Amino acid sequence: MARRKKGQSITGWIAVDKPVGLTSTQVVSRVREVFDARKIGHGGTLDPLASGILPIALGEATKTVSYITAGRKSYLLTVRWGQATTTDDGEGEIVEESDLRPDEGAILAVLATFIGRIEQVPPIFSAIKVSGRRAYEMARAKEEFELKPRPVEIYDIQLKSCPSPDEAVLEVQCGKGTYMRSLARDLGRALGTCAYVKALRRLSVGPFSQDNAISLDYLETLGHSPAALEQLLPLETALDDIPAIVLSEAEANRLRCGQPVSLMARMYRDRVEGLAKGDTVFVMTARNPVALTRYEAGEIHPVRVLNL
Repeated sequence: MARRKKGQSITGWIAVDKPVGLTSTQVVSRVREVFDARKIGHGGTLDPLASGILPIALGEATKTVSYITAGRKSYLLTVRWGQATTTDDGEGEIVEESDLRPDEGAILAVLATFIGRIEQVPPIFSAIKVSGRRAYEMARAKEEFELKPRPVEIYDIQLKSCPSPDEAVLEVQCGKGTYMRSLARDLGRALGTCAYVKALRRLSVGPFSQDNAISLDYLETLGHSPAALEQLLPLETALDDIPAIVLSEAEANRLRCGQPVSLMARMYRDRVEGLAKGDTVFVMTARNPVALTRYEAGEIHPVRVLNL
């Protein structure tokens, strides 16, 4: 006899405003408890030092997590000039100091060189694997290793303020895999000094922002209640930038059975225009989301079927 899966079958997204001091895993665990969710995952790790938007997927929404982690993100970053640490943030030991403090003009002049597709070396205290091991494990063991530069995309950096000669507050728009700790470190070097992340707040991840977020404390006060369920955002929230098409129930059933569906009928031709081989298409019926599909030669092929 098959074992009954624990937890409730709940589908949707919730954007939690993560407080400083908790890991992303701890936040996910607490959200799981609120909803008694059977299946749960998050859309992009935040360090304990950081606060801000942590999108959490429940149920079938976990099948759309990759579309969130690949999306654009924005951060409010406080850089501390004149000191470098082992972790490139305020939690590490100070390993270098400098008397040089860049002024506003110098900061503005160098920011433009970091916009666009750049090469970035991740912090040694990161989850990147080196020969099958996590970099942070090797760093804690004080082992010698080297992380290679990786291409990342920074769309914009704005200098918001300079609260003191020691600090600058920046707003950063970036793509997948961009480390704010590396950005602070590299800005310091480019300005002839050293630097680390003093404070970090994530303002948005794809369609999730402070406008549709909820604090963890408030969510926990709702407990196991209909009011908590009302905070859930639809599964398709994560797919705002993906072409969508509505099919009949018969066509949707073909996808559910693993079969392709042709989009060459006249009613679909305007939706096909502009699609290229391999593009993702989100499919729904008048009632429910159905699947994430791949477009090829006038047909859509199921990639992730949504069991709703």
